[in-house]
Amino acid sequence: MDVHDQSEEAKRARLHESDESSDDLCVDSRGRPCRLSKHGGMRAALFVLGLQAFEMMAIAAVGNNLITYVFNEMHFPLSKSANLVTNFIGTVFLLSLLGGFLSDSYLGSFRTMLVFGIIEIFGFILLAVQAHLPELRPPQCNMKGTTHCLEANGYKAVTLYAALCLVALGSGCLKPNIISHGADQFQRKDLRKLSSFFNAAYFAFSMGQLIALTLLVWVQTHSGMDVGFGVSAAVMAAGLISLVAGTNFYRNTPSRGSIFTPIAQVFVAAITKRKQICPSNPNMLHQPSMDLVRVKPLLHTNKFRFLDKACVKTQGKVIESPWRLCTIEQVHQVKILLSVIPIFACTIIFNTILAQLQTFSVQQGSSMNTHITKTFQIPPASLQAIPYIILIFFVPLYETFFVPLARKVTGNDSGISPLQRIGTGLFLATFSMVAAALVEKKRRESFLEQNVTLSIFWIAPQFLIFGLSEMFTAVGLVEFFYKQSSQSMQSFLTAMTYCSYSFGFYLSSVLVSAVNRVTSSNGSGTKEGWLGDNDLNKDRLDHFYWLLASLSFINFFNYLFWSRWYSCDPSATHHTAEVNSLEDLENGENKDSTTVKPRI
Repeated sequence: MDVHDQSEEAKRARLHESDESSDDLCVDSRGRPCRLSKHGGMRAALFVLGLQAFEMMAIAAVGNNLITYVFNEMHFPLSKSANLVTNFIGTVFLLSLLGGFLSDSYLGSFRTMLVFGIIEIFGFILLAVQAHLPELRPPQCNMKGTTHCLEANGYKAVTLYAALCLVALGSGCLKPNIISHGADQFQRKDLRKLSSFFNAAYFAFSMGQLIALTLLVWVQTHSGMDVGFGVSAAVMAAGLISLVAGTNFYRNTPSRGSIFTPIAQVFVAAITKRKQICPSNPNMLHQPSMDLVRVKPLLHTNKFRFLDKACVKTQGKVIESPWRLCTIEQVHQVKILLSVIPIFACTIIFNTILAQLQTFSVQQGSSMNTHITKTFQIPPASLQAIPYIILIFFVPLYETFFVPLARKVTGNDSGISPLQRIGTGLFLATFSMVAAALVEKKRRESFLEQNVTLSIFWIAPQFLIFGLSEMFTAVGLVEFFYKQSSQSMQSFLTAMTYCSYSFGFYLSSVLVSAVNRVTSSNGSGTKEGWLGDNDLNKDRLDHFYWLLASLSFINFFNYLFWSRWYSCDPSATHHTAEVNSLEDLENGENKDSTTVKPRI
């Protein structure tokens, strides 16, 4: 064997070793190194998907019908009820950042899910107790009547808020870890299996939503909210049992201390060395030691180039503090974090639309004819199950037929790239609000001018279109963030996708308040504003839907700009010959892989 062959063999050995030690570092439940034959794979992921379905079933049954409970039972005004629901759901998703941080830094995903799953169960139990005991609720009253109903206050309101806080804390900290822990059951280089897992996770999500919006909402409507909340607690307990049952099969990623410390070190070092000149050759930047060689070489670019100064060595100093000298790996992760923020921001309006389907659209359905037959009525909240009924069949078809066909055309293991998938969903979301506005205008005019109440199925198209939109955007966003993350920040970056939901629901609350304030005094004919009355026949919900459709359409073009900015970087072609040789070597071993390497 000549010297060149020995060199190539050494490179192969380094790549193989780093593949096992760096990119897929994992242990079993007892802290021992994982074995591919025993740990991980779809068998282990199925237990996590069970938790995904059960947890979604429990939280969706509460969240999607919560506006009915606080409006009819707690006697909050309609706009306040809508804001309470959007704030609650927004808090659930915002707390996902806490769950991702605790998991990556200290607890690990399995322990985090177990602890906060129990907290969520206690929240459901407290809701059930309040709904069951009359002394914890205001006196019964018809909110749509002419009499003034006493709004819940004092200890009654405190009990409600305490229960919702427990549910939000538990569910929020649980959500990002379900996805990241399930994805951790596969090696990161198994791109096709990862893509299939994300589709399977959305299928489990859809199943949970479907059962919640049909069976559990029916239980709430016919057996009482106390029974419905109790069932949610039992369902959540079943989810934790599913999680624990797979303990011996899991691949667990060890926590590595605070994930914010390396990020802070990069900014501190870059600011401290702001007067330094970055070398033109990226090889002169501070590199990690050879025992931490990367699986996939980083392609250096000029994005956020000022951060490269954190990797510039001070002349004359052999050893520098990690707060003054960082590795290129640390800078890479910070650049990735900054680069994905615009993509994340473009999905906020998308989730503001989702907020309307869980609040005003439910009330919209309450003002329509809910009879399917003379004796059977469909609960308005159950109408949200329509898109999930379609998606139960569409997601497997997408995975079985569309992905292989698209893979042949694009050469991408996921069929279409995550960014393309997100964009497709954002484009479709606009038409959901267009359909909602047209139907609401017809519903209102039919009732006021002809005294005709439309069937509740008239609002089905807005749910159906958004369901298809969500399948593209939600799954694409999770897949995109997970693939961009390093192993030390998988749960936290996954949590950022849920944070988009949070900001979207908070923005909904801001828009509702702002629209009411602006339209109440501009001569629009509605003294209380477009959304200021408890009667939708007096409100102008259709105008609000048109506003959201316009914002969504503008947001789509904003996304096109930022996705192109993220994907295109001419300076990325300037990398070293050694990196090229390692890439060629890796591509020879993974010919089926078409993943675009992160550009920093």
